[in-house]
Amino acid sequence: MKRALPLCFALCLVLAVPAAAQAPEAVDARVAAALATAPAGTRIGLLVVDADGRELVAVRPDDRFVPASNTKIFTTATAFAMLGDLTRPDIEGGASVRIEGRDVVLAGHGDARLSSAAGCTVDCLATLADAVAAKTRVVRDVIGDDSWFPDLRWSPGMSWNTIQTRSGTGVSALTLDDNELPITVTPAATLGAAPRVTASPYYTVENAAITVAGGATAIGFERAPNRPVLRITGTIARGAAPLRDRLGIDDPAEYAAWTFRALLRARGVTVSGHATARHRPPSPGDDPARRGGAAIAHPPEPPALARLVPPPLAEDVRITNKTSQNLHAELLLRRIGRVRGGGAIADGQAAVRGMLAEAGVARAAFDLYDGSGMSTYNRVSPRGMVALLRWISGQRWGAAWRETLPVGGADGTLARRFAGTPLDHRLFAKTGSLNATSALSGWLIARSGRTLTFALFANDIPEGASATPAIDAALEAVAAAN
Repeated sequence: MKRALPLCFALCLVLAVPAAAQAPEAVDARVAAALATAPAGTRIGLLVVDADGRELVAVRPDDRFVPASNTKIFTTATAFAMLGDLTRPDIEGGASVRIEGRDVVLAGHGDARLSSAAGCTVDCLATLADAVAAKTRVVRDVIGDDSWFPDLRWSPGMSWNTIQTRSGTGVSALTLDDNELPITVTPAATLGAAPRVTASPYYTVENAAITVAGGATAIGFERAPNRPVLRITGTIARGAAPLRDRLGIDDPAEYAAWTFRALLRARGVTVSGHATARHRPPSPGDDPARRGGAAIAHPPEPPALARLVPPPLAEDVRITNKTSQNLHAELLLRRIGRVRGGGAIADGQAAVRGMLAEAGVARAAFDLYDGSGMSTYNRVSPRGMVALLRWISGQRWGAAWRETLPVGGADGTLARRFAGTPLDHRLFAKTGSLNATSALSGWLIARSGRTLTFALFANDIPEGASATPAIDAALEAVAAAN
């Protein structure tokens, strides 16, 4: 039986197509039919425009939606607009080490790529450990200093239950290994026995899981915020493959100091004290509105014994957008915030608002509370997003920024979407996914060869359902009709 189209699509869908394209009635039917396949109750907003800004499709274009990781579009575009030449080495962001009396201070400056991996060749924590070992053989405390930014590890509106996950790991100017701890749970050979857990000793593990005869793996990880105790529950079948996951870290600066202490000891350096963190507490001056928008003058840092120079920041923006890396986006927002402020979330958001004003995006079209899209407070309209994307296209850095987006059927978070369709390698867009939310915004190449700009948001998706097939089908219909 033919599906009846919801009344809202008949009322809200506005189309203007060139004479050479399909008749408006045909386009209306195909796009509306695709959107009508979204799960019942889903609220959808869509705007598609051509190179001249003419609206081809408009569904609730001025309603505001939770954008999920489409928020990263705002953050990464502002980075390109404000942080200078992102193709040069990231000389400002690298971690450094210095000696303060009998203590060693490992200081972070917002780099997202510092690594302690055994095979590390670039941006390696081991390089700084070598520098300390060459200077001294005895130290007291190892201090992880992340005071480059105020101590605001989580953004307003982020769900508390994501804190223990890699998606909600703490944000810190001193970031190591993506602020994630790998963990592996392997079934025991004996039924009823606890599975084997392989994990860093940074967390104390309470293993209450058991090995069972069969069934799907159902392992849970429980950890209260700011507590270093990880409780493992659930079941894993005796013949099941090991479960591998990555967990978040609440105090990344302390974790970096803890890891650095181990590297120093491995090099024969005696560490008599503790691994601790040095934070900068938030203050009223972190809000640019409370200081009247005045810039903040930063005092010089003490001389460093050694400092790393990470690869160009453009490479990190590519990682951020292609893979939708939340932590990296949050660090970018705070780095943007240090251009005129102290690196607070509010400083970064003030810079984003300034860019959006320059782009001509209406103030009512957005409210943003973080840099990654994990905040459920964020709101964006399709018209506001399309206005920004069109402005980006006209910037000298616009083409380079667009290359950081996932490509349909090719890479990143779109590697498995649009493959084998007319939009395979012809859609360049940022994905977004959060509870009850799906988003996709960017550019597509239509059947005619024209490049169209679009923003599509789906909110209020029922639990356990997906609007992705409807989103993809609607965009394929738009491409086919133009």
